Amino acid sequence: MQVLRLRLKERSYDIFVGNRMLAKASGYPPSLSLGKDAVIITNPLIQELHGKTLALGLKRGGFSVATLTVPDGEQSKSAKCAFGLMERLARYDVDKKIFIVALGGGVVGDLAGFVAATYKRGVPFLQVPTTLLAQIDSAIGGKVGIDLAVGKNLVGAFYQPRRVLSDVSLLSTLSARQIRNGLAEAVKYGVIADAELFHYVERNYAPLLLKDPKCLEELVVRCSRIKARVVAADEQETKGLRTILNFGHTVGHAVESAGGYKLYQHGEAVALGMRVAATLSVGMKLLSVEDCGRLDRLLSCIGLPQRIRGLSLARILKPMAHDKKFQSGRNRFVLARDIGRVIVREGIPQALIKKAIRSRMA
Repeated sequence: MQVLRLRLKERSYDIFVGNRMLAKASGYPPSLSLGKDAVIITNPLIQELHGKTLALGLKRGGFSVATLTVPDGEQSKSAKCAFGLMERLARYDVDKKIFIVALGGGVVGDLAGFVAATYKRGVPFLQVPTTLLAQIDSAIGGKVGIDLAVGKNLVGAFYQPRRVLSDVSLLSTLSARQIRNGLAEAVKYGVIADAELFHYVERNYAPLLLKDPKCLEELVVRCSRIKARVVAADEQETKGLRTILNFGHTVGHAVESAGGYKLYQHGEAVALGMRVAATLSVGMKLLSVEDCGRLDRLLSCIGLPQRIRGLSLARILKPMAHDKKFQSGRNRFVLARDIGRVIVREGIPQALIKKAIRSRMA
């Protein structure tokens, strides 16, 4: 097991990465000030696979445990679902001191974190991510929120967990598609901050796809370290440093939204967004054709989509207009300079953006 520290002064917390840790989830020191009544928020499938193990671990630590489930899928990141959970919490929360445990992937983590941030103006919560994508990205950094019909993550907060517990043994139950989704975010980390990490994925994508636990643990540690470093430097994205984590996400989120969150999963959409961003980077003479090709090859070797299918350009552009990274009416893109280095550019001509998207459409 490895322990990484995300340093945010009084909001600092540890990220535990290891194998078969869930049953030992009782070891929470008094300094975390969690309370005594755990409320696990998860979905029915994760509850069936891992919920009982987590609950037993918490009970061994002297906590009471209740479980609330939400339907699987992005549709649960809604105001209706969030306020429904809060109503259920309020009925349960009598003579108790509750804390929330987010047990699931990115949807559950974002939703449960949002509920934790807003119920009673904030209660403690823990992140126990069960997907590769959540372990290396969404569970770390305190971005919590829900979606609106016009766009993803438009309602939310920065609200840090008290601890993140990334147990790579939970990844053994994932489908190949879910592993590919997580690897898309790992490739993103390589492009934005670590050429050696990018090379690691190039060398090891085959055992990673086969869910080799040692390779997965190494990957989760490397990506978590990058995410923790970036968040510590710019927690609430006020300095522009955290913005680099959005490489591929401007178009990726738009593709997700335009497809009704059913056509493409998050990692698949981000992979398409990275392909567009790389093409745009080449068009603006920032990235070499060779490095663009290297990114394309790795994404294709992992099995991520190569072309945007089933969507028109107009449908993709519409949700992009609501992108939170746009400022004062000016678009804002994270673009690649090299593998391992990116920059943020504003006010890119719309014609160049459209051309880059079209070049990646079927």
